[in-house]
Amino acid sequence: MEIVIVGAGVIGLATAWRAAAGGAAVTLVDPSPMSGASSVAAGMLAPVGELTYGEEPLLRLGLASRDRYGAFVAELEELTGLDTGYRTDGLVQVAFDADDLRYLDDLRRFQESLGLPAEALTGRECRRAEPMLAPGVRGGLLAPRDGSIDPRRLGTALLAAAERFGARLVRRRAARIVVDGGAATGVGLDDGTVIRADRVLLAAGPWSADLEGLPPGTVPPVRPVKGQVIRLRTRVPFLRRTVRGLVKGSPVYLVPRADGEVVIGATQEELGFDTRVTAGGLWELLRDARELVPGVTELEFVEVTAGLRPGSPDNAPVMGPTALPGLIAGTGHFRNGILLTPVSADILSAMLLDGPVPEIAGLFSPDRFSAEVQA
Repeated sequence: MEIVIVGAGVIGLATAWRAAAGGAAVTLVDPSPMSGASSVAAGMLAPVGELTYGEEPLLRLGLASRDRYGAFVAELEELTGLDTGYRTDGLVQVAFDADDLRYLDDLRRFQESLGLPAEALTGRECRRAEPMLAPGVRGGLLAPRDGSIDPRRLGTALLAAAERFGARLVRRRAARIVVDGGAATGVGLDDGTVIRADRVLLAAGPWSADLEGLPPGTVPPVRPVKGQVIRLRTRVPFLRRTVRGLVKGSPVYLVPRADGEVVIGATQEELGFDTRVTAGGLWELLRDARELVPGVTELEFVEVTAGLRPGSPDNAPVMGPTALPGLIAGTGHFRNGILLTPVSADILSAMLLDGPVPEIAGLFSPDRFSAEVQA
């Protein structure tokens, strides 16, 4: 089986690893692997902490992926000898004022209605769990099984694993999908080279539908959603676990790494393909982070970046065969790409190799949008 994967973010890389390990000849096409949203992401593994009303199917997919992560990382790190920064020390979600606390209390009841144990914390209990939290924090929730990973380290390890099984990386831009006899048969590169394939996977984030040769409507529209992220560093213990908070209704999170890095994010901006870092975006992040964790302003500044999350019309992943035979979509993971990497790789590699596909994948098929249009 000859497979071409367009896009070398974490979804494309993890699928390449699994497909190559399954015996396929895999070619990854990306001029700059891990240069998109995957490299900007903070790496929260928080299906419970990130739970949003109306996204129950996505929650189930996220829980399935989080529960795969331990074995997934153990296999990956043993194969490559590379550390991924995987942590399972939980997530505390905190409220800045009374309105924020009411929202968290409603969220707790929603979690419990879905069978998710939710541990409510008083303000004092929040500060006992995370001593750097501000004295005024009103209360919060503890998600003890949520965690985090370093996406940049993860991407490096995934590429090494894919290459270990023979996957080939071509550092060129995919310009078009080659179509012969009404089916996708390869990818044309920006230098005119054509790579032939039995199957093509589109995992190019918000650029997935932009290739020439795609019949109209083949891939559901995937929009770019900008996120700005700040990276700081500390030489002394600062946070024990990920902190996600609401400050007057505005969400912010702080993700600590074992090496002293602290990642603050992230804005959500519907501004097209704009990747500029703005003073306003950074001010909002630092303002809200400081309200929750005042000591954050004493940390060393390291980096600020902006990336584009791929958002589908319903903000859930688009995974499955498209209307064009031979072409499979693997995009639209929006703010959950890092969390969903293990389960997405299982689903997409099974589709590419004609293996048994997990039943839950049907909820995220590309044809769910065409069905809505017909209705």
